[in-house]
Amino acid sequence: MPVKKDKTNYTFGRTGFLPQEEMLEVGSKKQKLVIGIPKENARYESRVGLTPEAVEIMVNNGHEIIIEKEAGLAANYTDTNYSENGGFIVASKSDVYQCDIILKIAPPTIEEIDLFKGNQVLFSSLNFPSQTEEYIRKLMQKRITAISFEGLKDKENCYPVVRSMSEIAGTTSILIAAEYLSNVNNGKGVLLGGISGITPTEVIILGAGTAAEYAARAAIGLGAFVKVFDYSVSKLKRLQVNLGQRLFTSVFHPRVIEKHLKSADVVIGALHLGDKGPQYLITEEMVKIMKKGSVIIDLSIDQGGCIETSVCKNHTNPVYKVQDVIHYCVPNIASRVARTASIAVSNVFNPLLLSIADAGGVQKQLKDDLGLRHGVYIYNGILTNERIGNYFSMPSKDINLLMAAF
Repeated sequence: MPVKKDKTNYTFGRTGFLPQEEMLEVGSKKQKLVIGIPKENARYESRVGLTPEAVEIMVNNGHEIIIEKEAGLAANYTDTNYSENGGFIVASKSDVYQCDIILKIAPPTIEEIDLFKGNQVLFSSLNFPSQTEEYIRKLMQKRITAISFEGLKDKENCYPVVRSMSEIAGTTSILIAAEYLSNVNNGKGVLLGGISGITPTEVIILGAGTAAEYAARAAIGLGAFVKVFDYSVSKLKRLQVNLGQRLFTSVFHPRVIEKHLKSADVVIGALHLGDKGPQYLITEEMVKIMKKGSVIIDLSIDQGGCIETSVCKNHTNPVYKVQDVIHYCVPNIASRVARTASIAVSNVFNPLLLSIADAGGVQKQLKDDLGLRHGVYIYNGILTNERIGNYFSMPSKDINLLMAAF
């Protein structure tokens, strides 16, 4: 605590020295952050939480970044890239999990949670459909404050990580479809798009959100004929306004979808399912009527899927066939373009971490930042997400009430 001096301060005025109030020293509320970035399992995840450029900014602001060896390699960032920008490279995974803040892309495994020292902050995706009760209880036992990418909001009340990844996923889905339509990947040898004198390929998009919008942009840019289906007429109108042109749109109706599936070359499932879980807009019977060699890409697979024949796969084994229709159903599709996706994630977390440091730590930031609070599903070992609590029959508490008590 700063101690007030006995002597009186003076300043020189027109008529001589004038007594002034003693100014007490005020300690800076800024907190040094020690952030750990573990290496992901490259089979399922290639992204990294901070780029070397972001690490440089953090280090120059007085923070410490501990990075597991080869953590950025899958995104083509070498250990040298990080060390030259002030990052501290460690060979042991356990060293990374001793940091106060853990920034990870995929949720930690049970084995990784065992490495946590406890009373830490975890930033990662949650991937709720694939999580277990053991995962939640392990984090609670370690008294972790866990914040999910999916729930994180910004000052504009948008989901910055989800939106960025949706933009990437939507665009990438069209590029993937083009790959599997070509005969290089044993497709039927069709160019996605169109050229003069040849009927353009048809792309059906289920949903009218961010991923759907960027899938439509990419497909239209290549010259494909795009058809978009959604439950909401207002979303379909907004999509057309955002694209700056009129295109084929329709509300969901089984017979209408079935009619257009017969001529479709590509189907992109980009419906946001939220808490609803799997919701099959296309049944296996509908898949049967599709053209041989056509491609289905279900971007909703991380929420359970919106196509009945969808099966969750990974990047090492992404494709399978049902009724001679090629299916691509990988949850973290943005990992295919890991460097771009890593930059997008880093662009969200770099300013957020600096803001947390300026506030004096995560706990203090949570008091005023409702967007950050919205992403919390465990607070100091207390479950705060009602959906998770209901699913696993576990008691949960309102994060807003907890914050009022601290």
